[in-house]
Amino acid sequence: MALKYRTKQQHIMGNQRRRGLKLYAAGTDWLTLAVCLLASAFGILLVHSATLREISEDSALPFHRDAIVMAAAVALGALVALLLSFVDYELLLRFWFVLGVPCVVLMCSLLLPGVASSPEGRDDAINWIKIPGIGIFFQPSELLKIGFIISFTSHLYSSLATINKVKTILLLGLHAAVPFGLVVLTGDMGSALVFLCITAGMLFLAGVKLRYFAAAGALGAAAFPILWIYQFSNFQKDRILAVYFPSRMAEDTYKTVIYQQQQARYAMGTGQLFGKGLFKGDYVQTGSVPESQNDMIFSVAGEELGFVGAIAVMLVLVLVIVRLARVSSHTRNVRARLLCCGVAVMIGAQAMINIGMCIMLLPVIGITLPFFSAGGSSNLCLYLAVGLIMTVYRHQDEHEDTQSYFDYLYS
Repeated sequence: MALKYRTKQQHIMGNQRRRGLKLYAAGTDWLTLAVCLLASAFGILLVHSATLREISEDSALPFHRDAIVMAAAVALGALVALLLSFVDYELLLRFWFVLGVPCVVLMCSLLLPGVASSPEGRDDAINWIKIPGIGIFFQPSELLKIGFIISFTSHLYSSLATINKVKTILLLGLHAAVPFGLVVLTGDMGSALVFLCITAGMLFLAGVKLRYFAAAGALGAAAFPILWIYQFSNFQKDRILAVYFPSRMAEDTYKTVIYQQQQARYAMGTGQLFGKGLFKGDYVQTGSVPESQNDMIFSVAGEELGFVGAIAVMLVLVLVIVRLARVSSHTRNVRARLLCCGVAVMIGAQAMINIGMCIMLLPVIGITLPFFSAGGSSNLCLYLAVGLIMTVYRHQDEHEDTQSYFDYLYS
């Protein structure tokens, strides 16, 4: 009898475990994770090609350090995203200060003497902290983006009833000015532009009237000369002039500043329709495009995989953004939609800015291509953002929101 009882209990426990696994699998947004991992796999392949020439013959591994760090960051990030999906996004938003404040403190630490550091060849900004012992550089602005999206979502939601009041707009603007100001002070103009895009996208979704955007645009135009004189370095000014006003530069200076973008464009041009073949690009494999594994990774796809490969990169990124929008559309919760909007705008803005740099529509401002550029902190933090989407997916039916304004807005 005891044996039969134990067997029955084991059978019951086995059924419970199987039901638990089924519930876990059903609540996990595998499609979003799979699409993101597909993009990252594509990116790691391109990074491997861009760094192939730098792999020493006596290396124990057939991969460059940049490709290894990126793959490790993606793997760790995917695991963290899965774990984060179990945390209710309402809990994250309720305790936004636990996440947001440390991000701001970490950014402020860059302004302290002896803390900020830069990878070799990157002395144009103070954006990195070197992790002792392992020689890895961490970029706090990447984590600050996640903290800002969470805190700004919470702030926006609490302000919906008075969203178009001047006082509310000023307070929201002050909130956004904190991360924007910090990244500007550290010289990271690329991240500053991304923060502006995230802010604008989330404000628009929240229903802020267009007159406020027009006023903000006018204020930005008025402030630009001040930033140009007092904040922009000579190198940053030259990068802008090289793209838009090359005639105002000395010929030697212009050739030096525009070299990276010109080489990237030449590389993509030689790729033509189908490219020269993976690992066979003349510009890529000779290192003729500076930072081809980072900011200029799009040129690797353009040269070695051609126009078709470049379009494939853009389509994968569009697929990621469409998937995020799909998750957002399936929830009636306002906070969840704002959260998804922040992540989607962040990825979309970074992608457009990076590709714009590669094809010389925009000046080089140090922005990575999401899921494709090398970088440990950028890829790890990107998957933290993916985790926010996955927690919305898992908990989308647990929090209903019936505010009449958003019923009208999404009807």
